[in-house]
Amino acid sequence: MGNRKKTRQGRRPARVAWLVFGGLWVAVILFFTFLSMGWLGFMPSFEELENPRSLQASEVISADGEVLGFIGLENRSNVTYDQISPNLINALVATEDARFFKHSGIDSRSLVRVLFKTVIGRHGSSGGGSTITQQLAKNLFPRGNRSKIGVVYVKLKEWVVAVKLEHNYSKEEILAMYLNTVDFGSNAYGIKTAAKTFFDKSPSELDVDEAALLVGLLKAPTTYSPVLHPDRSLARRNTVLQQMNKYGYLNDEDYVIYHERPINMARYSPQSHNDGLATYLREYLRTYMKDWCKHHRKKDGEYYDVHRDGLKIYTTIDSRMQRYAEQAVHEHFSKEIQPAFERELKNRKGNPFCDISKEQQDKFLMQAMKNSDRYRALKAEGLNQKEIRARFDEKVAMRVFTWKGNRDTVMSPWDSLLYYKKFLNAGLMSVEPGTGHVKAYVGGINYRYFKYDNVQSHRQVGSTFKPFVYTMALQDLGMFPCTEVPNSQVCFEVWGQPDWCPKNSTHEREDEMVTLKWALAHSVNWVSAYLMKQGSPEQVINIARKMGVRSPIDAVPAIAVGTPEITVYEMAGAMATFANKGEYVEPIFVTRIEDSKGMVLERFTPQRNEALDEQTAYMMLELMKGVVQSGTGVRLNYKYKLNQYSTAIAGKTGTTQNNSDCWFVGITPRLATAVWTGGELRSIHFRNMTYGQGAAMALPVFALYMQKIYQDPAIKFYRGDFERPSQPVDMDCANFQQEIENEGYEWDF
Repeated sequence: MGNRKKTRQGRRPARVAWLVFGGLWVAVILFFTFLSMGWLGFMPSFEELENPRSLQASEVISADGEVLGFIGLENRSNVTYDQISPNLINALVATEDARFFKHSGIDSRSLVRVLFKTVIGRHGSSGGGSTITQQLAKNLFPRGNRSKIGVVYVKLKEWVVAVKLEHNYSKEEILAMYLNTVDFGSNAYGIKTAAKTFFDKSPSELDVDEAALLVGLLKAPTTYSPVLHPDRSLARRNTVLQQMNKYGYLNDEDYVIYHERPINMARYSPQSHNDGLATYLREYLRTYMKDWCKHHRKKDGEYYDVHRDGLKIYTTIDSRMQRYAEQAVHEHFSKEIQPAFERELKNRKGNPFCDISKEQQDKFLMQAMKNSDRYRALKAEGLNQKEIRARFDEKVAMRVFTWKGNRDTVMSPWDSLLYYKKFLNAGLMSVEPGTGHVKAYVGGINYRYFKYDNVQSHRQVGSTFKPFVYTMALQDLGMFPCTEVPNSQVCFEVWGQPDWCPKNSTHEREDEMVTLKWALAHSVNWVSAYLMKQGSPEQVINIARKMGVRSPIDAVPAIAVGTPEITVYEMAGAMATFANKGEYVEPIFVTRIEDSKGMVLERFTPQRNEALDEQTAYMMLELMKGVVQSGTGVRLNYKYKLNQYSTAIAGKTGTTQNNSDCWFVGITPRLATAVWTGGELRSIHFRNMTYGQGAAMALPVFALYMQKIYQDPAIKFYRGDFERPSQPVDMDCANFQQEIENEGYEWDF
């Protein structure tokens, strides 16, 4: 009896130990079961695992397939596994998870290593135990700010999510998802943006050393940035190459080659809202898409979010033409216009304002101050108007725009307001006449420093409005390009005021009979006024409306010489009507919008209407050809030699009072372009006509732009003539050819 009792007592501790051990396993199993079911806090559902939420920026894509930029909180866009270079996959697996293809989300061998070496042995260099799949779980479902106990709890949840991910996705899909979610620094989220930012390549084009550098960034994007810390970045890249060699992804010979290769950052181009192609258009589209999203829902009933849902916005822009347009503006302004203006400013003691009082100047600067981010930030701090003004007089370090590159300097914010007023600016838009597709859009000289969009702004158009007047003469008054009219002074009675009598810029051929073609070529105000008197302002406005001009226009005789304020957008669309045989096609920027998976959400087609008859449109092109052949636009040929590419170029210059607004509209059979140039305010302008006119400020931008287009063999730009109307047009101008041969070169005032 005694022995049995002792035996039972001896078994009791073992039984208790087994019960405790079994109980622990049951507890662990129940814990992970409840955790998996979401009973212990948030756990992503099957649907969320199938469609993991990541902040995908919407892509703005050109008509020729180039990504112009992104609209989003994070600069991120996804790719699939087959769009990723094997070099990148090899570098990632070798560095982050060598046993990736052997485990099912959790690597027990790594966990044991971490337990004994890192936790018990306190060897911090032994590495972590997280697999790529666990890191993906962490990226898809962030931990947030947690206590140490909370981090352990969330870590266990990541194990469960990792296993679920392995069951729902293939290894290849997990690798692609991981590379789409990680941050590479330099505002580059995801491998597609990173490859573009650091090497101007797609992920499929990355070489071994480039892939190694990007994978090296994952450990600490700032610490190993090749821009901020090139030595650290090189060392980290070589560590990745060493791992690739260690695990057989890179042989010894290639390892030595890539190890010795220096980092090349020549093509580094950080992607931001302020940089890249078509920045002004992208901002316009951001506003447009925010409104579009308010009226379009996803299948789950939520509204689309342009900043998060990875939409693909396919634009009408041709990236090559866009680049040439931006280059043309940069070339003309940096080499000619701005240096000329600065030379003039020296004689004006640096004051960009003309003919206004000091009080008015301060008023303009005060308004600029109130529009600045600095003002809004100081106001948010609770400072009053007087205190803010005092802060603006304190000198601070800042980076300012110059045409030779951004420059670090010390300047008071108030002085910087005046500094930026000294820069002349530009707006350009090109439209394809038959489709209404906008092919190039330049809203200003630099979006980072000059946010105002000059394509959408209203500017006085000057003589570029005269084509509407002449259209009225041809269509409503039955005239022809060779119809002769008197070049004599015309006056209009203005109720309650002295008669209005416009003046000509020169005395050439005054009081003679001249053809309409000669008169438009030389921008004769008397003839425009004569035509207005034969018709009416209402008739001209009606034609402008049919051609897409929506801006307010007063029905007064003065519109004959260009008093209306119209946008570059409207002028480009209207001029395209002439090249499209009289049919107005509303300019559009977007052809379709897709979701992140490529499903088309909406397609866009432009509105159309018959504005003019074919004969009138063709005759107007002949009239405007005269501007280029012998009139105010002749330097297109004698200086820029555009006639060696094509003789089918029509145009019109325009300059407003005091040289404030300078315009040129140019039309070819396949492209209509409007260019505006001038100061931010009408009081900022040249005092003289050497540069202060459309032929000198705006026309060269068009000329340089078209030169680049014609010279690009990939574009294969059409060089033929304008299409004739279906019915013949009587334009017997036998005497006119002799007329233009005897002409000198006159400029538009």
